[in-house]
Formats: sequence, structure tokens, C-alpha cells
Amino acid sequence: MKLAYLVRFAALAEELHFPRAAERLGIPLASLYTTVDKLEEEVGQPLVSRTPPTRLTPAGALLLDEARARIADAPPQASAAPKAQGGKAKASKGKGRAPIVKGQPKPYKKRQGR
Repeated sequence: MKLAYLVRFAALAEELHFPRAAERLGIPLASLYTTVDKLEEEVGQPLVSRTPPTRLTPAGALLLDEARARIADAPPQASAAPKAQGGKAKASKGKGRAPIVKGQPKPYKKRQGR
């Protein structure tokens, strides 16, 4: 089982409400449903009763104890290096007009002969 799945399951178990748990985790609701489906597939039993009110099944309660233990034993996550700000600079291709000459007419351009 992935640690991220267990973290999501623990958050759901604390909230007992799918939309609030997804908002708290900062993930889409569909992703939380998918995570719970994958955990239920691994365990082989339903972990959460999805009919209102949302409750943990006995298998879900056992998994919650194991999930909390694994989360506590896991090493702390290393913080990601700060990303460089800005994007790739683009060179001007000569299209458009400089703001200084915006009101002036375009210089006459001779048509290329054939």
C-alpha cells in the first residue's frame, strides 16, 4: 500500500465526508474516490459505507489503526527545492509595432517585384 493512499484514507476517516476530506487534502474528489476504491481492492473488503451518513466498516477501522501507525513510522518528507520563477524568454519576431510609434502610420513598404 502506498503511503499517500493511507494518508488520504486517514483524512477521510477523520472527516467522514468525502468532499470535505478532498478539500482538506487539496485533491479532486474523484481522486479520493479512486484512492478508496484501490485500497478496497487491495484489502478485498469495503472500507467505507458510502451511503449517508458515511461510516467506516470494521475492516476500515482496522486499516485506520494500521494507516496511522505507518504514517507515524514514515520518515518526514524532504521539502522540494524552490522552483525558479518565470518562464522561458521569447524573442520578438518583429511582428507588431513598438508602443512609441503606435499612433504613426506604417512606413510605406514596396512590394517585391516578380
